[in-house]
Amino acid sequence: MPKQQANWSPYDNNGGSCVAVAGADYCVIAADTRMSTGYNILTRDYSKICKLADKCVMASSGFQADVKALQKHLAARHLIYQHQHNKQMSCPAMAQLLSNTLYYKRFFPYYSFNVLGGLDNEGKGCVFTYDAVGSYEKVGYSSQGSGSTLIMPFLDNQLKSPSPLLLPVQDAVTPLAEAEAVDLVKTVFASASERDIYTGDKLEIVVINADGIGREYMDLRKD
Repeated sequence: MPKQQANWSPYDNNGGSCVAVAGADYCVIAADTRMSTGYNILTRDYSKICKLADKCVMASSGFQADVKALQKHLAARHLIYQHQHNKQMSCPAMAQLLSNTLYYKRFFPYYSFNVLGGLDNEGKGCVFTYDAVGSYEKVGYSSQGSGSTLIMPFLDNQLKSPSPLLLPVQDAVTPLAEAEAVDLVKTVFASASERDIYTGDKLEIVVINADGIGREYMDLRKD
């Protein structure tokens, strides 16, 4: 009989999917609310979206314990920044801080896959997408998590952004109106929840625009 041994890992993957879409004067960030481990659903009502500043929101999938630790760290750093500068961090500044925070832990990473969305200093929508060790890119739309392989081709088909190699540099924001972007996000999640067992239950959509932050919810399949 072969020798058996128990392997312990400090990480888990709690599944779930996140999407962000940037527009001319808005940003839509959405994530489902299912949290799983293996074939078990731990909770059907867990928000993966965290408000970091008035015009900056982060959605994270991966290992939710690490995500929680990361959110606490960013909140503490943002508070220090506010005391020192007497203003809130801009979305591009928060994007750089998140990259630095993840890279600092690169030898024992936060097992979290993040999309950061919000409005930049000119009030235009911006989305930043990350890997677990801080490499990031500014894009017009992005997806992370267990359903990202299903969602990203759909978004590419509907919103294909111009190549970053084109000169002069093209704007990455999507041409859709805000309501159209919200409808598109609802469609991609309805589609992903049909095939991905880790995506489902409920969809949380956060919209950031000049008026502030708005939230809405939509039911997804619960099996």
